[in-house]
Amino acid sequence: MDEPVRLTTVASEMEAEALCGLLRSAEIECGYRLTEEEDSPFEGLASEGRQEILVHAGDLEDAQALIADAQI
Repeated sequence: MDEPVRLTTVASEMEAEALCGLLRSAEIECGYRLTEEEDSPFEGLASEGRQEILVHAGDLEDAQALIADAQI
């Protein structure tokens, strides 16, 4: 199995769940986690923050095409 790579980042866990749902419907395995990117001075103060979406490296191109088609 190849290593996970970052597909994109989204603003919240809710968006991450929705995007992973789309990816999984296309049989692309994915996951998400809090990103270490800072996008505001309040980063880390809330329990939820920006999430990075991860896919297997071998699925990256298909995942990118899928989210491009969905205009996400």
